[in-house]
Amino acid sequence: MKLSEMRELLAARGIQLTKSLGQNFLHDGNQLRRIIEAAALTRNDKVLEIGPGLGPLTELLLGNAGEILAIEKDARLVEFLRERFVPEWSAGLRPGASNEPLNSPGRRPALQLLHADALEFLKREQRDWSGWKLVANLPYSVASPILVELAQGPRAPKRIVATLQLEVARRLMAKAGDKDYGMLTLLVQLDYEPRDCFKIPASCFFPAPDVDSACVVLECRPVPLLSAAQRAAFVKIVKRGFSQRRKMMLKLLREDWPVEKLERAFATLNISPQERAEKLSLGQFVHLTEELLS
Repeated sequence: MKLSEMRELLAARGIQLTKSLGQNFLHDGNQLRRIIEAAALTRNDKVLEIGPGLGPLTELLLGNAGEILAIEKDARLVEFLRERFVPEWSAGLRPGASNEPLNSPGRRPALQLLHADALEFLKREQRDWSGWKLVANLPYSVASPILVELAQGPRAPKRIVATLQLEVARRLMAKAGDKDYGMLTLLVQLDYEPRDCFKIPASCFFPAPDVDSACVVLECRPVPLLSAAQRAAFVKIVKRGFSQRRKMMLKLLREDWPVEKLERAFATLNISPQERAEKLSLGQFVHLTEELLS
């Protein structure tokens, strides 16, 4: 969908985009194809798309994946998306591939369009996403909590390809000691390995956002770093450790753990008592969790 088409369509329907919903639609074809390429889709893939907007990415997903669940909060856009995609879907045909029936026995429709708040939906519906991929231009206002919600779920998507604010992308890709390294980094990287990140110019969106953007590619770790029983303690340690970045982590953790146990764990892991959370690697946080729970 070209920029001129987006403008005409929105004008014809009298739709004024809402900044609070993070409605900055990606229209650049090259960047959209780049996202699809990063997702490494096959016809067997199930894709979760959050914030489809006017559907330029949805259209490409339908041409490359097997099943898409698209969640859109704006009722005006849901109506348009149904008009654009549902007629062919209802007929049991993939858009652009009329010879490929999707209503054969045991085969689910290619597109399911859901009118909902995505974050509330993810919190409410404890689905198994392990066989899915998240491919989305996420609404910037809720990108971080959506990623954390998915990553911390018991059955997280196997791959995440998400467009979001460059600042958030840098936090997701950061390493210990980086200025962008923090709580979000660790809560997501516990389950995901950063694979790639590429910038997307503001001119590729309508309307152009006030911030820079980037697409990140995250791959779910094949072997969990911590057990389900240990995860709550890891989250507690990370949140407490970054609650006051300039304070020594050992002092902050004293609010939740006995001093003797903390000092013993720090000594065992060869972590300085004066160390701040921003200097500890993901591996050190994992081992610290294990030590404190032992």
